[in-house]
Amino acid sequence: MTNGLSVVVPTYNEAKNLPILAQRLFGLNIPRCILIVVDDNSPDGTGLVAKKLGDEFPGQVELIERKGKQGLGTAYIEGLKLALETNSTYIVHMDADLSHAPEYIPGFLKDLLEADVVVGSRYIEAGGSEEEWGIQRRILSLLGNFGIRLITGIRIKDVTSGFKGFRREVLESIDIGSFRCKGFAFLPEETYACQQHGFKVVEHPIVFAQRANGESKLSPSIVIEAMWKLLPLRFMKRNLP
Repeated sequence: MTNGLSVVVPTYNEAKNLPILAQRLFGLNIPRCILIVVDDNSPDGTGLVAKKLGDEFPGQVELIERKGKQGLGTAYIEGLKLALETNSTYIVHMDADLSHAPEYIPGFLKDLLEADVVVGSRYIEAGGSEEEWGIQRRILSLLGNFGIRLITGIRIKDVTSGFKGFRREVLESIDIGSFRCKGFAFLPEETYACQQHGFKVVEHPIVFAQRANGESKLSPSIVIEAMWKLLPLRFMKRNLP
């Protein structure tokens, strides 16, 4: 099905979750699958865990060690650039906290046989989130999605999803290094750029799980900041295909 897959995961304090993610990912037996960990100097030793996983899965784990927290978007950019260097045909990025189940990836790859970009979506039929996710986070996510879609004109329903799959030529075309958003807003800006370039973007239903260990990093201030930074895209809507 694939001539190679790179999976990019930004990490900060994910030492307990990362080994579980790796076991589940490599247990899918996807040919030439590489896990790229982008760690922001996690105080819990996530980087060391990634190095040990590299010994356990030789040639299948790459680690990018950064000096500190530099923003989610910049982590994705560094990871995706390394993924392109691996010459993988397909590239996926996802959360490391097990809220994104790697078992969806084969479905993503099947969709990518006809689409250019696949977005793991909570807001289409058969998608959703676990009850443990909590009403406050559900409301925050729904309002954030609505506001960002209104501002940008993005046509998919789950614009804040961090679980996406790409054909490599998409990432070679959209110039992620030129994005204006370096934090959480990177995710909708990425989808906006794919849409603006005329790539076929589809949604694949996922059930978003409560993180296995640690605390969520999403907050109302992050969502509000994302909407503010994305506001200039509103004036570029006329360029959308």
